[in-house]
Amino acid sequence: MIEVKSIDKPDERRDFPRGHLEVCNLSGLTFGVATFEPGWRWSESVKPIVGTESCQVHHNGFVAAGRLRLRMDDGTEAEAGPGEVFVCPPGHDAWVVGDEQAVVYDFAGGAADYAKAKPS
Repeated sequence: MIEVKSIDKPDERRDFPRGHLEVCNLSGLTFGVATFEPGWRWSESVKPIVGTESCQVHHNGFVAAGRLRLRMDDGTEAEAGPGEVFVCPPGHDAWVVGDEQAVVYDFAGGAADYAKAKPS
């Protein structure tokens, strides 16, 4: 079965401080488009929603605009900018670098749970 969806008409939008995530659900893929405003940081904007010490979502990402800095729980850091692809396993923080909005496409399927409160 072939499925085609437009990111201009996502199935769901999740808003959080200084950003939002738009999600398209397809068979075998949850695709996310994250928009992060300058000053966005996971540990400040999303951590209070999910309640974990660091992001526990795996990301296979493509940076369409802006710059994103990633720091693993072990202190390892990397930065990704426009046109770059990255893989980031669970256990990290991330933030926007500079004063430009960052737009990231996530192909890992982690968008299914990203910025969702854990059931109590």
